[in-house]
Amino acid sequence: MARLLDDPALAARVQAAFDGLYAMETDVRAVLNGEGVSTALYPFYLAYGRELWKLTNRVNGASAALEAATLAAKWTARGLSPSVLEKVRHQVFSISAPVGP
Repeated sequence: MARLLDDPALAARVQAAFDGLYAMETDVRAVLNGEGVSTALYPFYLAYGRELWKLTNRVNGASAALEAATLAAKWTARGLSPSVLEKVRHQVFSISAPVGP
């Protein structure tokens, strides 16, 4: 691993990825604070945010909206608030609601 990070270009890409991840988590926390979410639930909402972050690095548009809806359904089934998940999706990632067929 040390050899990989000796490459300045690779080290810069890794640093940029971690900076983006940190910024996203900060934004998710701001939404959670604004919604009065219990801090005991933060790890679960942050996991949802990380899944959306990974998703938005792979796809966008209608595909991202459909995948985000699937993730929201999963986390809703696990007990998270659909309205808070929607705010994270929209405010942090600017993913619109999926359009039905």
